[in-house]
Amino acid sequence: MREENCIFCKIAAGEIPSKTIYEDEQFRVILDISPAVRGHALIIPKEHYADIYSLPEELAARAIVLAKKLAVHMTEMLKCDGFNIVQNNGEAAGQTVFHFHMHLIPRYQEDGNQDKLCWNHLELSQEELEEICQKLRQ
Repeated sequence: MREENCIFCKIAAGEIPSKTIYEDEQFRVILDISPAVRGHALIIPKEHYADIYSLPEELAARAIVLAKKLAVHMTEMLKCDGFNIVQNNGEAAGQTVFHFHMHLIPRYQEDGNQDKLCWNHLELSQEELEEICQKLRQ
């Protein structure tokens, strides 16, 4: 299943050139053309799923296993000091391409981005925490 006007579908299918660092039957992993840091890559499923909500659980599991494998390999090869694995869902969360993808971002002690990928921290009361907890318990 592909979406005709999706740039990531075209990249995953090899219709648009990319710097592919890994490929299998289900995923293509490419270097980001607008990287946060040296080595920033994207895991892209070859089938179109807009976000994590529509991604089948089996494919989600395979994506995280692949992310771990690549994080280990990239850390070794790029000699980075840390690693972010980022996955955004929805415009409010920063998703700009509506084809599920995971960012693999090597982090370097002096990359100047230590304050990136952060958020303002809330101060919630115990009552507010309990209310949220009750809503989310299954």
